Amino acid sequence: MTMRETAFTSGGARIRWTEARGGGAPLVYVHGLGAASAVYHAHIAAHPALRGRRSLFVDLPGHGTSDRPADFGYTLEEHADALAAVLDAAGAGGADLVAHSMGGAVAVVLARRRPGLVSRLVLAEANLDPHPPATAGSSGIAAYGEEAFVRGGGFEETLERVGGAWAATMRLADPTALHRSATWLVRGTRPTVRRMLTGLRVPRTYLQGELSGELVGREGLEEAGVVVRIIPGAGHVMMFDNPDAFAEAVAAAVGAVGAVGAVGAVGAVGVAGALGA
Repeated sequence: MTMRETAFTSGGARIRWTEARGGGAPLVYVHGLGAASAVYHAHIAAHPALRGRRSLFVDLPGHGTSDRPADFGYTLEEHADALAAVLDAAGAGGADLVAHSMGGAVAVVLARRRPGLVSRLVLAEANLDPHPPATAGSSGIAAYGEEAFVRGGGFEETLERVGGAWAATMRLADPTALHRSATWLVRGTRPTVRRMLTGLRVPRTYLQGELSGELVGREGLEEAGVVVRIIPGAGHVMMFDNPDAFAEAVAAAVGAVGAVGAVGAVGAVGVAGALGA
C-alpha cells in the first residue's frame, strides 16, 4: 500500500489516500462522517470477492490523514471537488465508487458534477435527503453551534455518546471540519442528493442493512433504475456487521470476477432510510 496526496485548495491543503495496486477499473472507497476509509474498507478490498482490484482509500478533507484547513467550507460540493482532485491526480477516471453514509452523498454529487470520473456507484446507506431524524449522527452534531461544538464541549460529548469504532475514527477528525460537514449534510443540496441520484445514468446500487428499517422512497429509486440490496444481519456499519455479505454485494455491483452467488440471498426484505452519519 502506498500513501499519496494532492492539493485540494488554492492554498495548497492536501487530501491523502492510500492505494493498493491491482487491475480493472479503479475501485475507490469513500468513508462517512467522522470516519476514515482504510479503517472501514481495507478488509473489504482484501476479501476474495474483490481482491486484485486497484483500490484507493480516500480520506475526505478534515478526516483521517487529510489536511483540515480552517478556511474551507466542508460542503458536500467542496468534498466532491476534493474527491475529484484525487481521481484526477491518481489517473483514476472511470472509477467504481463504494461510498458509505455521508461519503455516499459526496459520491453522488461528484457523479453529477464530473460524470466522466465515475463508472458505477455503490452506496452503503448514503444520505439522500436533507434534515434527517434527530437520531442521526449528523443531526446530533449539527444541533450544536460551531463554537459550542468545537470549544464548548460538544465534540467531547459526541465522542462519548457515539462510542466504539465510530468514536475511534471521529477523534481523528478536526472538530471544525466535522461540525461543518455535519451541518451541510443536514442542510442538504439543491437539487437533493436523491434527485441527483435518480437522474444519473451510470449503474447505481444502494446497499442497506437488514436491521435498519424501511427505506422511504424505495419504489422511486427502483423505478429510476437503482438496484436496492439488503445486507443480512447488518445495520448502518454493514462492512463491520457482515463483511462477507457486504464484500460480495459490492463485487456483484461492480462486476468483479470474484463475486459469489451468496449475494443472491440478499433478498427483498424491507430496507432502511439513511439514518446514520
